[in-house]
Amino acid sequence: MLELNFHPFPILETQRLLLKQITSIDTRDLFALRSNMKVMKFVKRPIAKSIDEINELLQKINTNWQNNNGNQWGITIKNSPQLIGVIGYHRIEKEHYRAEIGYMLNDDYWNKGITNEAIQAVIHYGFMQMKLHSIEAHIDPDNFISSKVLLKQGFIKEAYLKENFFFNGEFLDTEIYSLLKSNYQLK
Repeated sequence: MLELNFHPFPILETQRLLLKQITSIDTRDLFALRSNMKVMKFVKRPIAKSIDEINELLQKINTNWQNNNGNQWGITIKNSPQLIGVIGYHRIEKEHYRAEIGYMLNDDYWNKGITNEAIQAVIHYGFMQMKLHSIEAHIDPDNFISSKVLLKQGFIKEAYLKENFFFNGEFLDTEIYSLLKSNYQLK
């Protein structure tokens, strides 16, 4: 079985980005992200309505990290404290050496290659440090941009699930993308 240890918190650095631990300092930026209708359009979670909801989310993120059950990074531009997005492994199947990756980015930073840059660092960490065998992503089938990002990183579309997810009173479809370590290309 996969044994994980996220302590101390693994800070990741790319050419332009610093992926860091999300803390209470980031509460307002995280609220701005989770309450933005454009950003949340394809994220099937309730829109944040209060800072208290964000504090509960932060507590859940930190509990997962403390227990080595998940890891979320805050995406920042180097030399800037502003949290512009989040990325991480929020569901890890230790017995199968598999994790689900998820990400979201402030719409002011879309179409700048930031998601691609962040996902490369997190994939590399997942395969090289966490020793994952595979990484998957579950996305809304209408999220063509996310599909494009995943395909660019070498993921393949493995499944299209019909009405497998219930949210806001309706059943929704899901696409599942996956990347095996054996198919991972170091960039």
